Amino acid sequence: MPWKGEKDMYKIWLSEIILQQTRVEQGMAYYNRFLVSFPSISRLAAARDAEVMKLWEGLGYYSRCRNLLATARFITSELDGQFPKTYPELLKLKGIGPYTAAALASFGLNQPHAVLDGNVIRVLARYFGIYENAQTGTGKKIFSNLAQELIDLQEPGIYNQAIMDFGATVCKPISPLCESCVMRKNCFAYQHQQANDLPVKQKKSVKRQRWFYYLLVQVNGAFLVRERKQKDIWQHLNEFILLESPRALSKKQVLASGEFIDYVKLSETLPAVSKEYSQQLTHQAIYGRFIEIKLKKTPPLEGYQLKTKKSLQKLAFPGFINKYLGEMKLK
Repeated sequence: MPWKGEKDMYKIWLSEIILQQTRVEQGMAYYNRFLVSFPSISRLAAARDAEVMKLWEGLGYYSRCRNLLATARFITSELDGQFPKTYPELLKLKGIGPYTAAALASFGLNQPHAVLDGNVIRVLARYFGIYENAQTGTGKKIFSNLAQELIDLQEPGIYNQAIMDFGATVCKPISPLCESCVMRKNCFAYQHQQANDLPVKQKKSVKRQRWFYYLLVQVNGAFLVRERKQKDIWQHLNEFILLESPRALSKKQVLASGEFIDYVKLSETLPAVSKEYSQQLTHQAIYGRFIEIKLKKTPPLEGYQLKTKKSLQKLAFPGFINKYLGEMKLK
């Protein structure tokens, strides 16, 4: 992993933000691409929003990207391009929580602040026999205090990396290597055969289901596109004319909807309706279809712009739309 042993605060921060909610295998490629495009925090701060969002495309959780830009610009303009030197000051930066602040403080500044990620929680829960859910207020306090008590004061960065690696490679979520583990003699979970019961899992919440039906209006080979500005999923990404429904709609219902019917009537060709597409988000499940029509004139729609197929390649879209565009070779 290229960020291991790194002391450059910008590179540590970039890796931590990318790896939030992202698998290491996927995040590594993005990390390398970001450093090629933006080798310094000042270069990132000077970049256009659309350029950064496009590079982020596919990572999801786009609020991370917006916070990344906001913090880069704040550090560049207000802090002379230098990261704060203390944990409390790092914690004040947008998009930086306790884990990221501890990682920056310990890895970049060699300050004794314990990181607490899923790997660390799993090691502590099993070794000490902690049955409190780490997601509760009480649980967070128990694990945070214990992790801080155990931190190596001389080499906090090495210690933090070691316990995270131990959780990732030995004390794994599934099939931990208990029989060959050097810690098993004093491990509560091993002694009581409860490695599969710890840590206590949080109950899964029921996902919200949403149906998105997109109308692709084509005028002389170009498509009407707009940026999503509302505070919702995919903010600042691009989309086509949207009909959202709380339930699945038939082809007839979609084409007869108030949002689409006027455009459908003016279409030069019969509407082409796609198969159903889906995208699973953390707390939501998105389903829907795409309808293509061709018009002779551009309808008067505020906020929309005509974009050619070539222009679409430079715009950032949600994965839900990207999958369709890729299969239809429109992007």
